Amino acid sequence: MKVVIFSGTTEGRELSRAVAALGIETTVCVATELGAEEQGRTPGITVCTGRLDADAMAALLQGAALCVDATHPYATEATRNICVAAAAVGVEYHRLLRPASDLPAGSVVLQTAAQAAGYLAGTEGNILLATGAKELPAFAPLDPARLYPRVLPTLAGITACETAGIPHRNIIAMQGPFTRELNVAVMHQFHIAYMVTKDGGAAGGFAEKAQAAAQCGVQLLGFALVLMTHTPPYRCFVPHPYADLLDLAVLPDARGNGLGTLLLQAVKGWAKAYGADYLELGALSNNQGAIRLYEREGFGECLKTFRASL
Repeated sequence: MKVVIFSGTTEGRELSRAVAALGIETTVCVATELGAEEQGRTPGITVCTGRLDADAMAALLQGAALCVDATHPYATEATRNICVAAAAVGVEYHRLLRPASDLPAGSVVLQTAAQAAGYLAGTEGNILLATGAKELPAFAPLDPARLYPRVLPTLAGITACETAGIPHRNIIAMQGPFTRELNVAVMHQFHIAYMVTKDGGAAGGFAEKAQAAAQCGVQLLGFALVLMTHTPPYRCFVPHPYADLLDLAVLPDARGNGLGTLLLQAVKGWAKAYGADYLELGALSNNQGAIRLYEREGFGECLKTFRASL
């Protein structure tokens, strides 16, 4: 039996070691040399390094019994390619996800980095960008002098900052996750007024960032989580990609201003851009406000979920 795990995360590393300990042939794929360094060497695990397209992933999956996508929650392009590859070769696909984090009071939840940049355009003060080097182009409309990106200490991370015109004194090149104390020190050192971050869960140090933001009076911006997925590779399913909106929340103080509608429209645009056949979500039957919002935005009921108390 062979298992292929697309990793680069704490959960992926832990899973690969647990699978290999069972005597199962395990292949781990990581995108970067840093990911390979973090994975380390473990008996029974073969590590493949480098970014792969869907065709290369499909070739790697030949002969595998199981494919696990343990990539970062926001590595949407990788997840899309893994889904396509698994479906192409008929390998069972599973997505390993981190649970969503609790957001502190005062957070603003937005769907994309571009929306975060738009929100910040009407503000003043320094901004800590904890979203990764790939998101830097979205913040191009803002004054680079306001931006303090925290990126991995790699040539690619530094180059992305230089390309974005970030002053060298503003670049924070460090590898996380970080403690609350270190986050507080960074916010004080650079007089941070806003922080933009993704919900990276416990493994990504999200709680420590949120605690530091609350302690320093920094407003925290988060991202809603949407999963691009694919039907299971069984003959009884018509294969197709779709997007699953796992959660959408608007803080009580921000409700009534159309933010929920804006988030839904952004999610639909994102899903369409990534080739989803449709967007799926769930709502509690007693959440009439959410149901009315979804119906206004063109969602219709297609499945009933039944629950029995035990």
